[in-house]
Amino acid sequence: MPAGDGFTLGKEERVAGRTLVESLFKGGGSRSMSYYPLRVVYRLVDRQQAPVRILVSVPKRSLKRAVWRNRVKRQVREAYRLQKHLLDAVMEGLPDKTLALAFIWHDDKIPPSREVAHRMRRLLIRIGESL
Repeated sequence: MPAGDGFTLGKEERVAGRTLVESLFKGGGSRSMSYYPLRVVYRLVDRQQAPVRILVSVPKRSLKRAVWRNRVKRQVREAYRLQKHLLDAVMEGLPDKTLALAFIWHDDKIPPSREVAHRMRRLLIRIGESL
């Protein structure tokens, strides 16, 4: 992690590459949970650069305009960035694994950022408990 306060979200913390995305969505070892309107699909994979890697998706079916989809994606990324420390202790116990997370938005409304942060916090706590 780069020097600073630890609240960064760098390129190495993003899910990238077809094999990782396919293993996340098509693999049999993935689990999911939701706290409407946010759903998360997650899986432990072999260790990569970062202990946790994320992907954020807002389907066109949910929000028609790209501006709205981009705003919700920014809100979800920001909520994760500020609360990713909730998974740090869990991942320190698994030094040879990386947690791949995919956040999927399922609502047709743009929420307040505080609501997104609250739902993200609940999901991250539940993921930490399930690991």
